[in-house]
This record gives sequence, structure tokens and C-alpha cells, in this order.
Amino acid sequence: MAAEGECLPLWGEENLYSDQNTRWKPISLTHVEYEEGDLLGKGLAWCSLTPVFILVGFGTLLLFRRELHTISFLAGILLNEAVNWVLKHLIREPRPCRGHSVVFSEYGMPSSHAQFMWFFSTYIVLFLYVRLHQSYTSTLLENMWKHLTAVGVFLLSMLVSYSRVYLRYHTTVQVAAGAAAGIPLGIVWFAIVQLALTPWFPMIAAWPICELFMVRDSTLIPNILWFEYTAARAEARTRHRKLGTKCQ
Repeated sequence: MAAEGECLPLWGEENLYSDQNTRWKPISLTHVEYEEGDLLGKGLAWCSLTPVFILVGFGTLLLFRRELHTISFLAGILLNEAVNWVLKHLIREPRPCRGHSVVFSEYGMPSSHAQFMWFFSTYIVLFLYVRLHQSYTSTLLENMWKHLTAVGVFLLSMLVSYSRVYLRYHTTVQVAAGAAAGIPLGIVWFAIVQLALTPWFPMIAAWPICELFMVRDSTLIPNILWFEYTAARAEARTRHRKLGTKCQ
């Protein structure tokens, strides 16, 4: 167990001290740093902000959709972050020595970015293949978007995990530990939502407080995008006909 404020030398760099003279440039308002002049590092620095972009997306979905599955997914992400905080303060392993000017957490085991992304990708894949499984979507063409999304989120998780090592915010072991924690947590939380919470969603959606804030349950709707599209188109046509009748 290391004391707070200490750091671990990167593998193979125990006797190298050039890092102390490296100039690190932060992305504005984020304090994610990369070596000045390193274009790959700059790209990976933006990539490491993916959890922030995901949380902004969740905020947008909650504001405009207010769907119980989305709320449950976000609750799982927050629980995952709480578990990461507990693990970091139990293990108390420092981050690698890298000379960054700003670090918000001295502890690096496990990586919160890796744990976030692997929880997110695991839950997404299970949601696609279990929650959205329908017998009529059995052709390769109709399922292609699911396969591409599943591959995409896992590749993104690997890229974010690699960025944390490349930018020297974590060791490889710390990132691997984050993935090892995020994947089972994603599986367990999806099972809880699917088996324990989803049967209660119709009753929860009928609560007065949920009706007040227009919280909805779309469990029985297989393709919510197509449903909303057809419903909005039908309503628009009905209102157009009524408007045309009044103008005559």
C-alpha cells in the first residue's frame, strides 16, 4: 500500500527522468493533458473524454424522453462510479509517475474511465441482444446495426482504456482492473433491471409523480423509434385533415 501523493514508475522507465521536463498541454476546461506536439496524444485525450460525452447524452435523453430503462441505465452507471470510488480508497494504489500538472484523484486502481466504459459497453450489448431481441429481426440485414453497435462500443472501450495508459494517467494493470470490475458489474446490473425492475415499470409509470413528469415505460414496444415516427406522422396527418376541414 502506497502513501497518498506517491507515484509508480512506468514499466521500463524506472531509471528515466526525462518525463520531468516534458511539457503537457491540457484540453481547455477538461484538464486532460497530452504531450505538446503529439497529434496521436491529442486525439486520445479527446477520446478519453468519452465518458463525459456519454453522461451529457444521458442528460439529454432524460430531459426529452424520460424513459424508465434509460433512468435505470443511468442509475447503474452512478452505482458503478460509487463502486470505483470505494475500490480506489480501499486499494489506494497511486497513479504512475508522469509529470502532469493537474490530477483530480491521486489513486489509480482501478481506472474509473476503463470501468465506466466497460460497464457501459457490456450493458449496451446485453440490452441489444436480450432486451431488444425480437423474432422478426432475424435476418442478417435487420440485425446488422446491432452487430455494428456491439463491435463499436467494445472498440471504443478498448480505445479509451488504451488512451489512459498512453497518456500516463494509469498503468496497464490499473486499466485491466477497471475492465475486470466494469464487465461483471454491467452484467449484474442488467440482470437486476431485466429480471427484478422491469416487471414493476408499468406500475411505476402509473405513479402520480411519474405522470406529472411524464415518465414512461416502453418495455412492450419493440422498436421505439419506428413507433414514435409512425405515431407522430399519423397525428400530424389527423391534425392536417382537421385543419383543412375547418378552413373549408
